[in-house]
Amino acid sequence: MTRSKTAGRRGRGGGGGPRGPVRGPGGPRGMWRAPAFMPHIPFDIVQCESAFQRTKPVPPTEDTPLQMSLLEKNTEMTPGTNEQTAVLNLVTKISSVLDNLMVSPPANFEVSIEEVRQVGSFKKGTIMANSPVADLVVIFKTLPTTEAVMALGNKVVEGVKETDPKEVLTMLANEAGCEISSSDATVKILVTTIPPNMKKLDASIHLPLKTMQSALAAVRHARWFEENATNSVVKVLIRILKYLKTRFTGFEPLNPWMIDLLAHYCVMNNPSHAPLQISIAFRRCLSLLSAGFFLPRSVGIIDPCEGGGVRIHTSLSLEHQDQVAFTAQTLLRVLSHGGHRKVLGFEGDAGIASQMSVWDGIVVTPSEKAYEAPVENKEEEQDGEEADEEEGEDAPMEAQDP
Repeated sequence: MTRSKTAGRRGRGGGGGPRGPVRGPGGPRGMWRAPAFMPHIPFDIVQCESAFQRTKPVPPTEDTPLQMSLLEKNTEMTPGTNEQTAVLNLVTKISSVLDNLMVSPPANFEVSIEEVRQVGSFKKGTIMANSPVADLVVIFKTLPTTEAVMALGNKVVEGVKETDPKEVLTMLANEAGCEISSSDATVKILVTTIPPNMKKLDASIHLPLKTMQSALAAVRHARWFEENATNSVVKVLIRILKYLKTRFTGFEPLNPWMIDLLAHYCVMNNPSHAPLQISIAFRRCLSLLSAGFFLPRSVGIIDPCEGGGVRIHTSLSLEHQDQVAFTAQTLLRVLSHGGHRKVLGFEGDAGIASQMSVWDGIVVTPSEKAYEAPVENKEEEQDGEEADEEEGEDAPMEAQDP
């Protein structure tokens, strides 16, 4: 027995039935009211461990191998002293020039700077090895045209060379602002403007609106992180998750802000409000993602820097939400059977997330995607085209001539 397309649409929409639209409680007759959104809370053993009493105590050394491997990976991913010093020196020089331009701009300099803020991984202390990059947000009082951004970048390079003539710098403009690089480090200058100017922007001459809004959001993120997420365990977990993002394609959709909030949640959000040790927080992270923490209708994590109760995972497409979940499920099973060295990249390759593996006789089969893109509209369009062709074939010849 086949179901008609009309019946399928009625079943998914929920607004039509044999007796017409569904009437919500207290609503006018015939008016449909959407059900209240009730987000589900994925199972989290850390939050409800008291309700699941263990049959025997946890061995004190159970997570020791995982703990040592996580700390080893963090050390590997932490930039060395020379790398951090090179970034810090360049940031200091550029910040000094920007501060001077803000306090006492040159006579012919048409750019008026409201504020300069350091943001990003270097500011948060989560910079990765072999990525000597820092980020600065420059907020204009004036409207940020492409010419103004170029003038700012050139003026900064000139200012740095005045204080250190031996410094060799290159400046490259982009849609977000510009990048100033030395031989050892790079500073990205993200240009934006004060909020009242946002309505005055002209897309043909000014920087893109979304790019400047992202720069302002980066300032809010850096401020929140400084106030709430400076714990060392949080920073270790952030580095681990950033590494997993580069190792496994399933985690590529996660952006840095999602990783920051997820790491903070897994370490600090628990009944005792004390930071968990890194091995427990890491397992918890994979467990939450596996249980649907970043899937539709999940309570997820509400963005603390945005109004309206926005959940951070809703910026991901449905396909990407599913991708993150089934990748975490596979890695969690591998981790549960002692495969932490392969998960963390000390052994093997990233194939464990997409290929079957065997651990002491236990077969771990990768999870498969659950989300399928809707194809009904395409089928309807094809049916409509076929119907039009049939009508054209049945039509008399004289009707087809102009």
